Amino acid sequence: MKPIDVIDLKKKHLARFANETGSIGEGKVVESMNDWVPRPKGEELKVLLTVLEEIGISIKRTSFDAISHPYAEDLDFTDHDVITNAISDMVFIEIKTANQERVKEDFSGFFFALTENEISASEALGEQHRVALFNKRTGVIKMTTIPDIVAKAKSSTWQVSVQL
Repeated sequence: MKPIDVIDLKKKHLARFANETGSIGEGKVVESMNDWVPRPKGEELKVLLTVLEEIGISIKRTSFDAISHPYAEDLDFTDHDVITNAISDMVFIEIKTANQERVKEDFSGFFFALTENEISASEALGEQHRVALFNKRTGVIKMTTIPDIVAKAKSSTWQVSVQL
């Protein structure tokens, strides 16, 4: 095996590992919160997005990770009427996880990306959108908003991701 092949394999492993550990962190946060459920999938997500569209809110299916609602565990996301009645009490949550030692208790030193879909969802949902910053090393969860994150950012680099 050539050295470049080893490097390519390592990059693939790291990319896979980063995705897996991020989703594990998201799952831990959702499990620790009594009024949160993971983002619905399949037909449940379709119903939710349809109800949002009906009230004039258009977001992408990947623009949030969880939903907070006082009766989250009891919501039937396949029932259009149930979701219509519950939608005003829902908070859509994007979860960002950190496990680096450089991340402080106040989350200074935390570097992460915000996607266009996440930013658009924040704008469309307004007060019904939050970002949960989760430090997996310390267990600390900080609730914030995208406007607050952008306002407090020490630096930002904008990029365009493309798929050909």
